[in-house]
Amino acid sequence: MEAPTAAPDMAALRACWHPVAFAHELEDTPIGRTLLCEPLALYRDSGGVARAVCDLCIHRGTALSLGWIDGDQIVCPYHGWHYDSGGACTLIPQLADPTRIPKKARIGAFACVESHGLIWAALEEPRWELADVPELHDDGWTVVTAGPYTWSSDASRQLENFTDFGHFPWVHPGLLGDPSRPVVPEHTVDTDGHVLRYQIVRPEAPNSDDFPVFGNEQTELPMRRSRYELHLPYTIVLRLGWGGEKGMVYFFASQPIDESHCAGYVVMARNYDRDQPPQVLQDFEDTIFNQDKRVVESQRPEQVPFDLADELHLRFDAVAVAYRRAMRAEGLATSRRS
Repeated sequence: MEAPTAAPDMAALRACWHPVAFAHELEDTPIGRTLLCEPLALYRDSGGVARAVCDLCIHRGTALSLGWIDGDQIVCPYHGWHYDSGGACTLIPQLADPTRIPKKARIGAFACVESHGLIWAALEEPRWELADVPELHDDGWTVVTAGPYTWSSDASRQLENFTDFGHFPWVHPGLLGDPSRPVVPEHTVDTDGHVLRYQIVRPEAPNSDDFPVFGNEQTELPMRRSRYELHLPYTIVLRLGWGGEKGMVYFFASQPIDESHCAGYVVMARNYDRDQPPQVLQDFEDTIFNQDKRVVESQRPEQVPFDLADELHLRFDAVAVAYRRAMRAEGLATSRRS
């Protein structure tokens, strides 16, 4: 199938925060990630602050993520060149005076923050702040992480799948939906700049014996109340409730690795079943994302076509329509027509 006539703007996406790792993955050695085709080396300095630099030594193009940390600096494993958090080379051991550094001896350095249990990077000055999710930092809520889920698809496809109500009965029967109740309830989307808000109340399948993860009551038709915030380009905050005090928050963000690959990170918090082993919820998420993966990876084109004429949209596709319009309105998706 031909490429979409309107697709994510890779250059514009550089000025957004994107997840690149779970915070617990970044310990005392560097790790490598790819963001928008840019190779990154992530590491912690002597104060434990997360840093992100280009994962290519200027000398011979070696991956710095294979190296080590010396104080506040990352060291190339090939020739021992040192780089500070601003990307400047500070030491070349092969020189008689190792501190006489050529001006060209530097690499790219990028904005990097740690928040919500994730490491985030932006390749240019980010346009917007990260979403506020106080539940993830509240001692009354238990936090569980799942993923990352690496798919051969555009991050927009992964994001849209998370918001698609119509597929629940068919892809996740007995877990998130019931084929005997396929109708999507009415809902509207409120677009406020780069944030989309919407909510939906719908019946869901009762908790299964294998995955008793939700706070619903075991009634014939348990109702789920879902409140969504979609933060452009690839972040969702989902708050679930069942009419009582029990609540769950899903924080989802997709890392755009390149035009046809992504990695989804999930951070969850709930104020009930706090003694349940994290593995129960993690196994549930693994099951759901694996069920989704085979379907989404089959979609063509791999990137979401942001021209609304390229795919058929019905009334229950309100979120996808609003998302595609907002991405174009904010300059994060552009037309490829000449």
